Amino acid sequence: MTHAIRPRELDDSARPRRTCLSVPGSSAKMIEKAKGLPADEVFLDLEDAVAPDAKAEARTRVAVALAEPGWAAQVRGVRVNDWTTPWTYADVIEVVSTAGAHLDIIVLPKVTDISHIHALDLLLTQLETTHGLPVGRIGIEAQIENAAGLTHIDAIAAAPRVQALVLGPADMMASLNMRTLVVGEQPQGYDVGDAYHHILMRILIAARTHGVLAIDGPFLKVRDVEAFRRVAGRSAALGFDGKWVLHPDQITAGNEIFSPRQRDYDHAELILEAYEWHTSRAGGARGAVMLGDEMIDEASRKMALVIAARGRAAGMTRQAEPFRPPS
Repeated sequence: MTHAIRPRELDDSARPRRTCLSVPGSSAKMIEKAKGLPADEVFLDLEDAVAPDAKAEARTRVAVALAEPGWAAQVRGVRVNDWTTPWTYADVIEVVSTAGAHLDIIVLPKVTDISHIHALDLLLTQLETTHGLPVGRIGIEAQIENAAGLTHIDAIAAAPRVQALVLGPADMMASLNMRTLVVGEQPQGYDVGDAYHHILMRILIAARTHGVLAIDGPFLKVRDVEAFRRVAGRSAALGFDGKWVLHPDQITAGNEIFSPRQRDYDHAELILEAYEWHTSRAGGARGAVMLGDEMIDEASRKMALVIAARGRAAGMTRQAEPFRPPS
């Protein structure tokens, strides 16, 4: 089977997902607190954060909570259990039946091949049709957590409804037999930086090829914000769109790290304005020009477009003077 490649340029209509807050679906207190937190995305977790005997009760709590008032403008979602468990179909049916009109995404864990996405897509289509929702309104974030998922990542990224690829670092490390228990840190006496780099880049390249977001997984030492900054800074530097957060203390740092620096955002907007004018007939219809001591061309425009789009999506405002055509 072949899959159409859907490349895209990032634009300012995309909702940012710099920080994606995981909230245990078993905790009514934590769910209520999450409503007002400044994370770009909040998803209520029915998988690892909920014990097996509490799954049914948590499912009902999550479905009701997602439909309640009081939420901010976050992307709103739920992480269901994976397809190898007995709970997945009931998670999807109850949550969508109760809160489908308020649900933006479903996080599907432990995706190993495209069949997992197809199964969820079919079930969602039936539920959306049954409940009078626009077909396709609920997106999927596919969590890549093992070697099989990484091997089949291109097909997964191109599958229906997929909006993001998410690294599941702990399960990935277990799948690969990596010798550490701390996600994002090196095992004593070993340098596995290249291994982490390959995993991150494989996810990023598949995401960019198929026009979806790339989201890094959580950092488990929730009180160590400086260590979080180091780990998040690595994936941000590579080009990831955001990272899971597990505690409110990580949200401010994550939003900052995955937003452009002000000077970079201002300069990107300046490049776009200057290039648009210089390539116009009024500006001489030139494809490569000098902007101060910097040469800009079509490649410069593409790089600036990414930075400007991220800044706009993050709500940044211009602080530098706009481009003024030479008189």
